[in-house]
Amino acid sequence: MQNHKNRKQSEKEFLSVIPEAMPDFDDQQSIPLRETAFLTLRKLILTGKLHPGERLTEVRLGKILGTSRTPIREAIRKLELEGLVVITPGSGARVAKITAEDLQDVMEVRSSLDQLCAYLASKRITEEEKKELIRARDSFEYSTRFGKEQDIAESDVRFHDAIARAAKNRRLDQVMSGLADTIYRYRYEYIRDDLHYEQLIMEHRAICKGVIDGDSKAAATAAREHIERQREFILDQIRRASS
Repeated sequence: MQNHKNRKQSEKEFLSVIPEAMPDFDDQQSIPLRETAFLTLRKLILTGKLHPGERLTEVRLGKILGTSRTPIREAIRKLELEGLVVITPGSGARVAKITAEDLQDVMEVRSSLDQLCAYLASKRITEEEKKELIRARDSFEYSTRFGKEQDIAESDVRFHDAIARAAKNRRLDQVMSGLADTIYRYRYEYIRDDLHYEQLIMEHRAICKGVIDGDSKAAATAAREHIERQREFILDQIRRASS
């Protein structure tokens, strides 16, 4: 009886986040059903609303999203190609788990990229870009006090994007874009714990100061320490979950 109650509560919580994960209504007019399903499920996975290891049932998801099983099946296959879903013969599709190995691989690459972005930005940033970076920094701080988790994650993205733009390296942008979704998933895991917010604010300020002051060494060091703290926290969460 208790398990049934828990399942109903879980379903209710899941249904409550569907509207905010759906593409804007105007966008849906020109988006095929399979793409709408893909974008919705992808956002639910990236923001942790669909949990790692959770089973993705075509019939259930079809009813929730108001579509047939075919668009759901196509969306799941596309999510598998992105590494967000694992399909196992005989047991179906599940949200890909966050493993210590995956975390290590991604964070090693992200650390190097963020350090390079900060280093280059400190040498190439314009006066207008400095103002943009300060606005992004302040917007993040505001979101940690008054925003929802998604607001905080997106303002964090904008802060790092402002630094990447100031770095002015197209190839670096392309590599960063290719990792954006995976990085977002790990970022969201970190910002879900509000105990980190003050630390994150201090880290952003340190990166921002290094970039604006033209101190490439300080900017790169602050970026490295910023990513290392995230890596350690999420790794600890994975260890706790596995034990």
